[in-house]
Amino acid sequence: MNREISGLSSMATRPILAELSEHIRNAHGIPVRFEAAGGVETARRVREGAEADLLVLADGALSALAKEGHLLPDTVRPLWISQVVAAVPEGAPITALGSASDLRTALLSARSIAYSTGPSGTALIDLISRLDLTDTLAGRLVQAPPGVPAGSLLSSGQADLAFQQHSELMDLPGAAVIGPLPGDTAISSLFSAGVLTSSTQPTRALEVLDLLASDTSTKTARARGMRAPGDE
Repeated sequence: MNREISGLSSMATRPILAELSEHIRNAHGIPVRFEAAGGVETARRVREGAEADLLVLADGALSALAKEGHLLPDTVRPLWISQVVAAVPEGAPITALGSASDLRTALLSARSIAYSTGPSGTALIDLISRLDLTDTLAGRLVQAPPGVPAGSLLSSGQADLAFQQHSELMDLPGAAVIGPLPGDTAISSLFSAGVLTSSTQPTRALEVLDLLASDTSTKTARARGMRAPGDE
C-alpha cells in the first residue's frame, strides 16, 4: 500500500494543491494531502519540528527555511507566481483600476480596507507608504487573522475593499474581484516548494514535487489565478 505524501502550505496555494493532489492520486496512484495555514504559522510549525514531506510557501519564507536547514539541498524549486488583486463586496459598484490614480481613489474612498498576513500584506503596506497614504489610512486598515481570507471580511461587513492573492479571492462567496493592481503598483508573489528534511520518504516526495512542477500542474495553476515563472 502506498503511504501518503504529506505537505504543508500557505492558504494562497490551497485550492491549487487540493485539485492537484486529487489528480496525482487518480492519475499516478500516489496519495497526497496538504494541510494549509497562514504562511507565518506554517513556517513556525516547520521551525518547531512539524513532520511532513513537502513544503509550499512564498519564496522568501521558504528560502529562509532552506538556509536554516529545514529543506533537503537541491530540492527547492519555483512553482507559481500569484498576483494580488482588489475586491469589493458582491453587488457593490465596481471601479476599474486602470491607473495608480484609480487605485489611490479606491483606497481613499474605502471606509475599511482588509489585507492579509504574509508577503502580500507586507507588500500592500509598503505600497501604501509609497503612495504617501500611511497616515491617512492608518485607522482604516484591518488585517485578517492568520488563515482567514481577507476577502471574507467583505461579506461580513468588516471591510468594503480587500486585497489578497487572486487564487484566494476568485471563488470566494460575497467578494467581487475588480482587478489586479495597475502598472508599477502591481504586487506579485512567487511560491516555491521543496522536500522537508523531516520527510520519511524523500524519494517519493521528490517525485510528487516533479509532478507539481509539470506542465499539467501549470495549466491547473493558471485556471486558479496563478502563472508559471516563465509566463509573460
